[in-house]
Amino acid sequence: MKLVVIAGATATGKSALSVALAEAIGAEIINADSMQVYRGMDIGTAKITLEERHGIAHHMLDVLDVNQDSTVAWYQSAAREAIDEIHTRGKSVVMVGGTGLYIKAAIDELNFPDTDPMVRHTLNKEAEELGIDEMFARLEKLDPAAALAIDRANLRRIIRALEVIEITGKPFTANLPREESVRYPHARQFGLVMDRELLSERIDERVTTMFDQGLVAEVQQLMNAGLLEGRTAQRALGYAQVLSHLQGEISLDAAIEETKRATRQYARRQETWFSRDARIKWISPRQPRLESILESL
Repeated sequence: MKLVVIAGATATGKSALSVALAEAIGAEIINADSMQVYRGMDIGTAKITLEERHGIAHHMLDVLDVNQDSTVAWYQSAAREAIDEIHTRGKSVVMVGGTGLYIKAAIDELNFPDTDPMVRHTLNKEAEELGIDEMFARLEKLDPAAALAIDRANLRRIIRALEVIEITGKPFTANLPREESVRYPHARQFGLVMDRELLSERIDERVTTMFDQGLVAEVQQLMNAGLLEGRTAQRALGYAQVLSHLQGEISLDAAIEETKRATRQYARRQETWFSRDARIKWISPRQPRLESILESL
């Protein structure tokens, strides 16, 4: 039984390839996108549709409500449970997504220190006084690698990383495992890479399509479902910008352009994060993607 990871930046074509691969090797798919775990966040996350899944079972999709907060530790436990359950049925697994920390948490031996209420309280108080940009700048200084893995708009995760640094006296990434310390040593990882200019064009087209398909209406529906009550989901790319528009802070055109800019920036951070893992075999659009993976398995 195989465990194959398909990673890479947003808009590189991971979802479609994962379905083709799962069909070829008789696998089920596990989502490793931190925002596709949310029910109702479909358009803005480019979530694969039921039709596009071709009957392949997908796990870790639509498992949380938008007023619930996802954590890396929660994902690690749930994803490993799904991997092991699928394997016990004699089937292979394809894990697909762009959230590098989720992938690493699932397949490697990543341990999470307990929270410290006093440290957490102090950091939250500082965040209220100094603002999110100052807290992210602190994280960049203390642990540049962690800053690559965390969305600069996600205050909760920034504070968590700073908390781990405070508790352990080590960088947050010191808690990440070495490559030989893995939960699933048989896992094979592949990354989709794309020319920066082409990727930027694909991102711009995708964002335009999302707004055309009704992203604003989707956000309005999710606000009724509790989007503003949770801390994680409302920070998602596209959703945060639409919320700013609906709250009268920016125009619709500005929300669209800001979503494109932020997504391009996020894609660069994804590329940097994944480039640090020497186990990933990179596949470019010039290569026959499915065939290249199958030949390597």
